[in-house]
Amino acid sequence: MKKFLIAVLFLSHCSFDNKTGIWKNSNEIDLIKKNRFENFETLYAKQKSFNNIIPPKNYLQIILDPIKSNFEWPDEFYHNSNNYINFSYKNQNQVLFKSKRLASREIKDKFLFKDGNIFLTDIKGNIKVFSVEKQRVIYEFNFYKKKFKKLKKNLSFVIEKNIVYISDNIGYLYALNYKTQKLIWAKNFRIPFRSNIKISGDLVILADQNNFLYFINKNNGERLKYIPTEEVIVKNDFINSLALGNQSVFFLNNYGSLYSINKNNFAINWFVNLNTSLSVGTNNLFFSNQIVFNKDKIIISTDPNLYVINSKTGSTIFKMPITSIVKPIISGKSLFIITKDNLLVCIDLDSGRLNYSIDIGNEIAKFLKSKQKPINIKFLSILNNNLFIFLNNSYLVNFNANGKINGINKLPSKLETQPIFINDSILYLNKRKKLMIIN
Repeated sequence: MKKFLIAVLFLSHCSFDNKTGIWKNSNEIDLIKKNRFENFETLYAKQKSFNNIIPPKNYLQIILDPIKSNFEWPDEFYHNSNNYINFSYKNQNQVLFKSKRLASREIKDKFLFKDGNIFLTDIKGNIKVFSVEKQRVIYEFNFYKKKFKKLKKNLSFVIEKNIVYISDNIGYLYALNYKTQKLIWAKNFRIPFRSNIKISGDLVILADQNNFLYFINKNNGERLKYIPTEEVIVKNDFINSLALGNQSVFFLNNYGSLYSINKNNFAINWFVNLNTSLSVGTNNLFFSNQIVFNKDKIIISTDPNLYVINSKTGSTIFKMPITSIVKPIISGKSLFIITKDNLLVCIDLDSGRLNYSIDIGNEIAKFLKSKQKPINIKFLSILNNNLFIFLNNSYLVNFNANGKINGINKLPSKLETQPIFINDSILYLNKRKKLMIIN
């Protein structure tokens, strides 16, 4: 990938004393997330969720996976496994690039990056390709005819080579060559799709809102196989989740069932239900973060339990009454999550032992020597051997792997999308829908 250009604008380092703006807007909590957890607290009233403080031991040494430079983001969850690596990041807090406004309408909070280009979608179904080098939109495409113009589109997409594969909440699946600017094929399956998309060999894999899993020929869009699973009448906020192993597709549906399916012959290897609702039936509420697959383990972070599952057999290695508000991350032998009580938790994957559980807000207050106030956490990632916690008010809290704060910085503008990590830099679209590149 070509190096990022543009003259570098330096940000002054903020002074993080009692007057810092890190607590600003801290009471503007995410109501949707809050209401969801309140519902589940009622549903699972008999099970107490973990909220214990466990300080890290002085001798604790957490070993993470090696730091890696990354040059593309072709999947909404980065990789087939949905797990994030230990991304390289310079952490110089410099603005390398700021684009003009890239969209006038509401955009999806996930975007892709390939060959020096940003790929984003909006609620009208527009797909935009923005070249960082040329500093302009080089291609814009809208698949939808007049009768669909007024419908709010929710697109999922993935890129392989020059082809973007897109599914929507109407029932269409189509393939677009963004370099030749030609639509290769389009199919209407008449049932809204409701999952992320994975590419494996000649297969496009995705699921619909009725929890049918589809295997599609990526060259022509023809359906090769579809597998029905449990249907839920009442839909919640959970989007069916897919991850890929070497030979298997892992599919978590919104009924709470996890399936392992052979990619070669479409046979079901095993399945297990993780829905611990007190009632029985197909109307049960279920919520989970995305599946995370790593080596021989699958991590399922549901409300109310965290599961570590053997990917070969489907057996539960261990289970904990912990709810994570972010997608878990595995690095080395450690699993990192953030609970709904804003506890940063590190778990040893081999033993199931908790290495530590620390109150993020309290650690920030001690670092700043200020009074603790509420915080609203948006995102967690591992950058340059450190845990970076993104707050909704644009602050970045940097913990080392052993649970100690290294520092706090402020992004130049608030996040509209989830950040991605390319060429030692953080990329995101801000509230004005301008692309920001920070190193």
